Amino acid sequence: MFRAIADVLRQIGSAIATVVTLPFRALARLFGGASSTARGHRA
Repeated sequence: MFRAIADVLRQIGSAIATVVTLPFRALARLFGGASSTARGHRA
């Protein structure tokens, strides 16, 4: 019983973590691409 509850909480926690980190990953990808392209244009 407790193991099932722990599994559900773990799944919910992982889902929340993915949802929270997705926007930051997108921003990092955008800024990372912008910085790499800026470096390429400068050189």
